[in-house]
Amino acid sequence: MLTRPQLGLTPAESSARQPELPQPPAGAPNVIVILFDDLGFAQLGCFGSAIETPNIDRLAAGGLRYNRFHVTAICSPTRASLLTGRNHHAVGVGFLADIGSAFPGYSGRIPPSAATLPRLLRGAGYNTMAVGKWHLTPRGERSPAGPFDRWPLGLGFERFYGFLQGDTNHWAPNLVADNHYIDPPRSPEDGYHLSEDLADRAIAMLAEQRYGAPGKPSFLYLSLGAMHAPHHVTPEWVEPYRGRFDAGWDQLREETFARQLAAGVVPEGAQLTPRPAWVSAWDDLDPDAQRMHVRQQEVYAGFLAHADAQIGRLLEALEEAGQLDDTIVMLMSDNGASAEGGQHGTSNEHRFTSRMPETVEANLAHHDEWGGFRSYNHYSWAWAWAGNTPFQLWKRYTWLGGTRTPLIVHWPAGIRARGEVRDQFVHAVDVMPTILGACGVEAPEVVDGASQQPFDGASFAASFDDADAPAARQVQYFEMLGSRSIVSGDWKATTNHVSEGVVDEEELMEGSRDFAEDRWALFDLTTDFSEATDVAADHPDVVRRLEQQWLIEAGRNDVMPLSHGLASRLVAMISPQYPIGSRATFRPVDAVITDESLPFLAFGFEISVDVDVEEPASGVVFSLGDWTGGLGLYAIDGALRFTVSSAGDLTTVAAERSLPAGRHRLVARFTPADPTLSLECDDELLGSTAMASAMPLVFQHGGARLRIGHDLGLPVSDDYRPPFPWNGTVHEMTVDASNRPRPSADDVRAALHSD
Repeated sequence: MLTRPQLGLTPAESSARQPELPQPPAGAPNVIVILFDDLGFAQLGCFGSAIETPNIDRLAAGGLRYNRFHVTAICSPTRASLLTGRNHHAVGVGFLADIGSAFPGYSGRIPPSAATLPRLLRGAGYNTMAVGKWHLTPRGERSPAGPFDRWPLGLGFERFYGFLQGDTNHWAPNLVADNHYIDPPRSPEDGYHLSEDLADRAIAMLAEQRYGAPGKPSFLYLSLGAMHAPHHVTPEWVEPYRGRFDAGWDQLREETFARQLAAGVVPEGAQLTPRPAWVSAWDDLDPDAQRMHVRQQEVYAGFLAHADAQIGRLLEALEEAGQLDDTIVMLMSDNGASAEGGQHGTSNEHRFTSRMPETVEANLAHHDEWGGFRSYNHYSWAWAWAGNTPFQLWKRYTWLGGTRTPLIVHWPAGIRARGEVRDQFVHAVDVMPTILGACGVEAPEVVDGASQQPFDGASFAASFDDADAPAARQVQYFEMLGSRSIVSGDWKATTNHVSEGVVDEEELMEGSRDFAEDRWALFDLTTDFSEATDVAADHPDVVRRLEQQWLIEAGRNDVMPLSHGLASRLVAMISPQYPIGSRATFRPVDAVITDESLPFLAFGFEISVDVDVEEPASGVVFSLGDWTGGLGLYAIDGALRFTVSSAGDLTTVAAERSLPAGRHRLVARFTPADPTLSLECDDELLGSTAMASAMPLVFQHGGARLRIGHDLGLPVSDDYRPPFPWNGTVHEMTVDASNRPRPSADDVRAALHSD
């Protein structure tokens, strides 16, 4: 038997060893990437805008502006390129990550072979934090059950605060902290706004990191919900812009172009591309239309000015901490300004995805509440066109209006130049190699056991202090929803293809709808900054060469098969591993239930709820979404009501008598054949009514949560104010969408467009 002394180890027999921890290079800088959403080339003050952005302008004055920075033309793909250094199709994000298909370039799933920028920086000893919009998690993986591999913490970040979907309500967002859903810290009535909350969290995360690990460098990815719709902001931010845009988009564009030339962000000799024939001339609009359109741009300007102020708060916090000079700050946008509001704009962007037509008259009814709690607003495509001055088109197209956006680089400790403009070709894939190089971090060949794809991007750091440094790369392909282009040296070729998805574009926009009929235009980038003069007829050999070069790049990056919509991908849609099915039962436990945990409701449903009623019945039995899109069952003064908001069009069926006390089975039913809403209590019909509009395919772009026994945030109807708790007891709720008509292919396509 061993004695106690024999079990012990003496110092001679062992030695203490400190664990080997990743250590960043000496003097490694902090890094902040600020990513705007749907911000056009001409919408920052330092890029010629009439909108005041003093804090962003300060970054530009102390750093560099790049006037040939390019992205992929839409949000998820740009984010994938930015965070991996690879082309978006090459990492499976050829389109929105929400909608994955089995085609390699469109899976919506970044592979392990493309380790992200935060993963590599974390492995090199950095703290990594993400705040804001994510939009790299496929539909079916966004519920509280995950899987979490493609949530921010699964792709290299140590902390996350923000939202997973493509947009959200800035007054009442669908928030996530790390790997779990949370409620906003305040109500809209208490002054909550998402942009302010994101700035608060970013500032706090950096302070906590600084206090907890002094000297350790950090990487913050601040991806704002601004300037994507909805354009939400309080009136005091809009008021300074009242009357500023009364002259309209044609004159605004000319004035912006003059400022761009004077500032040097557009070179001498550049041309202002003409207004497309399908975009209305300002002077052709009647006074009512002009008044409505002016309001849209005023609210957008206030929204951007408010976002700029939040960036100013972040910069002030860095300066107070003595960290601003040695922090690399890169500010950019994920694509050009968005035209998804169509020719008239919309008071509720959910109407766009439901393909509901807009009119000036309908918008005028919402004039005074534009940008407020009741709106989910988006401006007209003409303001987007002006926001991309001097280029053609907008988001979703690979013309420069969709792919060329502002880039500002600020790093006083590492860049000597101040306030200068750089004209090297740069793309989102170049950001990661540039940051890694500036931080002294080498990209490993194997990460977490996976051999790594080579970078498609290259560092543009040589241009930091050398205005004449050659561009790091000469060739870059572009493809988005069938729109195609390629840059090769001094040439750019671009197709005239028109995609599906925006009703006004489908009806009014000129161009090709058939890949076999597409025409390639050609532009000489040495003399044509704005893609204004098509020289294809003069150089047919160059056009043929670039078209073949595009095909080679497309093959190398898994771009095929081409699709200008979603119809051709339906057969290859990736289904959830654990599908929800057509029937689900929920109990009012303290759990988050997202809309992706519900059966699909658009083609008919029966929602039954087992409740105890206290007389007089009062409160919310259940709710999903809000008055911009949602549904709710509730009682007012003893009588039951069921309201559905179809993109803001409300239909309410109200019982004509009060609910009796006791235990009852309440049923809210949608019958699509008529279509009608009806209410029952213990199999007795309480009331029914015809739907005012079609049942929405998706209630909220940003996702919605099912609330049982109360509501939170914004209500479904003016009948009540949240939380308005049910004064009885809710025992169980069952959602049954079985035995409903099978949706057509058009129905499914429309539903997918909602993402």
